[in-house]
Amino acid sequence: MSELAGGEARVAEELNRLGIAGEVRVMPASTRSAAEAAAAVGCDVSQIVKSLIFRSINGDSPILVLTSGANRVDEGRLAEIVGGPVERATAEFVRARTGYAIGGVPPIGHLQTIDAYLDEHLLAHPVVWAAAGSPRAVFAVTPAELVRVTAAKVVALAAT
Repeated sequence: MSELAGGEARVAEELNRLGIAGEVRVMPASTRSAAEAAAAVGCDVSQIVKSLIFRSINGDSPILVLTSGANRVDEGRLAEIVGGPVERATAEFVRARTGYAIGGVPPIGHLQTIDAYLDEHLLAHPVVWAAAGSPRAVFAVTPAELVRVTAAKVVALAAT
């Protein structure tokens, strides 16, 4: 494993602080997309956690959605759950609110506390893989640990 730097090191420190046993793994190839991450790790794409940032239009606040790499988010359903209209956040909004660039946004270690929602489909797996601060880094975590450390509400968010 190569030396961790920047966002990867911040995620590793946060994993340690939160008591999560998983370690940040820097892969030789990109893990930016769910398909790339699954190929790099050697797992099914449904075991990849997509950490997506949406923007609450009414409150101009970030919303973290953790969903399976195999699914798309039903934005209408998300709006119902959060109680107001939402939109996909811009790259600038994501970096300003999380401290990370799109393609490497982890579910933890953000610049501010962010309301989180975890799609129920992730609970079907004993272990899932999430981005770790860069487009080439990931870490393994159980869905239960992910819910605990993000204080995520478990909901049905997959588009049908």
